[in-house]
Amino acid sequence: MLLPQEIIRLKRDGKSLSAAQIQQFVDGLVDNGFNDAQAGAMAMAIFQQGMDTTEITELTLAMMRSGQVLTWPEVDGPIVDKHSTGGVGDKVSFMLAAIVAACGAYVPMISGRGLGHTGGTADKLESIAGFNVAPSIEQFKDIVKRDRLAIISQTSDLAPADKRLYGIRDVTACVESIPLITASILSKKLAAGLDGLVMDVKVGNGAMMNKLDDAIALAKSINRVSNQAGVVTQTVITDMNQVLGRSAGNAIEMYETVQYLTGEYRDARLHEVVVKLAELMLINAKIAANSADANQRIEEVLTSGKAAEQFNRMIAALNGPTDYIDKPWAYMPKAEVVKDVVVTRSGVINAMQTRDVGLSVVELGGGRLSNTDRVDHSVGFDHILPVGTCVSVGDVVAQVHAKDEASAEKASQQFLDALDVAEEVGQVNPVIYQVIND
Repeated sequence: MLLPQEIIRLKRDGKSLSAAQIQQFVDGLVDNGFNDAQAGAMAMAIFQQGMDTTEITELTLAMMRSGQVLTWPEVDGPIVDKHSTGGVGDKVSFMLAAIVAACGAYVPMISGRGLGHTGGTADKLESIAGFNVAPSIEQFKDIVKRDRLAIISQTSDLAPADKRLYGIRDVTACVESIPLITASILSKKLAAGLDGLVMDVKVGNGAMMNKLDDAIALAKSINRVSNQAGVVTQTVITDMNQVLGRSAGNAIEMYETVQYLTGEYRDARLHEVVVKLAELMLINAKIAANSADANQRIEEVLTSGKAAEQFNRMIAALNGPTDYIDKPWAYMPKAEVVKDVVVTRSGVINAMQTRDVGLSVVELGGGRLSNTDRVDHSVGFDHILPVGTCVSVGDVVAQVHAKDEASAEKASQQFLDALDVAEEVGQVNPVIYQVIND
C-alpha cells in the first residue's frame, strides 16, 4: 500500500493507476485516509492528466461499491433513470421522471446538488416546505415500489465516496473532468440498480462542456463504461447556449415545472428535450415500440393530467404537501424583491452568456460558493426571453428575484451584460444536436 501522496504523484506525472491504487483512493475518500487537501490534489491530478477507459471503469465501480448497491427483486417492471450533466434552468428531471413513471416505468432518481454555476435537482426540491430529499434507503425503495417514482439526493448509503469527491470537485475547479464526471454519474446510477439509463449531456456556454467535441467524448465515455457494466445507455447531446426554459433559480424552476405538467405553460425548447429523453427511456424500457408510440403515450399522460398527479404523489410521499401541484406558491418561499430587467437597446437577442446568468443566481444566494453554504431558494430569474426574440428599448427581458434592492439591481445589470442584442440574429443552435448510441 502506498502513501496517499505517492498515488497522487503517480497520477500527477501522467501514470496509469492500478485497480488497487484506485481502490485505495476511493477507500480513503470514505475513511479519510485521503484528507481534504489530498483528495483535492488527486482530483486536480486526474483533471490535468486524465484517465484511460480501464481506470475510469475501475474508479466508477470502486465508488459504486463504496456503499449499498440496490436491487429490485419485488418490482415487476423496468428500472430506468436519466441524468444531466447540468446547466442553467435545467429542470428536465422533474417533468421527465413524472412522465416516464406515469407511462409505467419505475424511476428511482438519485440527484445531485448545485455544482459550480449549475443548479441542483435536490436543491430545487428543497424549495418545497417539508420535502425530504434524504429519506432512508428503505423508504426510498418502498416509495418507488408503490408509486414508481422518487427523486432524492445522494445519501450516505449510496456511493459515499462520490458524495465526498463531488463536493471537493465543486470548490477546487475540477468540475469539467471527463473521467470524474463519468465516474461520479455512473457510480450513483449503477448503485441504484438500473436496467436502462438515458444521459443528457449539455454543450455550450452554460454547460460544463463548451465544445461539441468534448460533449461527444463525454457521451462516449459514459456509454462505454455504463454498457460494460450491463446498463443499456444512450446519450442525447443538447444545447446550453441559453437558459433552458424561462427560469433559473430553485423555487422559480419548481413553479415552471408545475406550469409544464399542468399545461399552463410549456417552453418549446424545454419541451423538445423532455420529449426526446422520455421517448428514448420508454423505448429502452420496452414500454413503447417506437418513437410514434412513445410520443403518443407522452402526450396522453400530459393531457390527461396523469404526469402531474404522479409528480404530486411523489411530493406528498416524501413529506411535502398533498396539494402542491394545485398551489405551489403556498409551500415555497418568495423573494423580498422582484424587479423587471429592462433592455436598454433595440434589436434581436442574438446570444446569451448562460454561465454568467448561472453565476449571477449563485451570487444572489441561489447556489454555493463553498460546499457548506446555505442556499436561498427564493432567488433567481424568471420570464427570461429566448435567443432570437426581437426587443425594443424598455422591454422586459427577465425578472430578477432577490433578497434586497441592492442585489436585485446588481443581478439585473449582470443579466443585461450577459445578453448580446444585435441588429439581426446570428446562427440559432439546435436544441438537440445528436443521439450517441456507441
